[in-house]
Amino acid sequence: MLDLKGKRVLIFGGGDVGARKAAYFEHEAAVTVISRSFSPNLDGLAIRRQEADLSTLPDPALRALLEDAFLAVAATPDPGLNDRIGRACAGSGVLFNNAAGESGDVIIPSVVRGGRYLVAISTRGKSPAVARYLRMRLQKEYADLDRMIDLQEEVRSMLRETEPVQTERSRILWSILEDDEVWKALAADYDRARAMAVERYLHA
Repeated sequence: MLDLKGKRVLIFGGGDVGARKAAYFEHEAAVTVISRSFSPNLDGLAIRRQEADLSTLPDPALRALLEDAFLAVAATPDPGLNDRIGRACAGSGVLFNNAAGESGDVIIPSVVRGGRYLVAISTRGKSPAVARYLRMRLQKEYADLDRMIDLQEEVRSMLRETEPVQTERSRILWSILEDDEVWKALAADYDRARAMAVERYLHA
């Protein structure tokens, strides 16, 4: 996982694949899409567009585009061109993801994101459908995970004041995680779930 705030990310290729990659990064990084044409799916994204015919650019021109870039994504339909971009990245010290061609050094995973957590899922390109399936299952089955994280944080603070033994604090926190009734209460009423956890595990 990388913090890309303020980092420059280049997407080579303005088709539908490039648009998906740009949408993935646009909320965090400064994204530039470089292509001779641009998919309508890029409309409305907070990105910069730069027109260039990548197939005709010599290697020095490719390396010049990479100046100050932190990460580059090759998303053209030409694996050979993508590989050439990857070699330019390697020579320039820029992290690289390849949508089609030789593997780069960065995997872009499917992400499950809440207010308090982030889970990255990857099948290393073998089955994007499985990664998407796992993401959807996690989102459905752990819809209240943010509330559980809040509850765990609150109970941990209480335990630091009342329970000196670390192994006992861990046992209590784990017991709360495994309590189906606490999870059910979280779905409806955080305060009720909190009261239940405190009564069962801190006042036992």
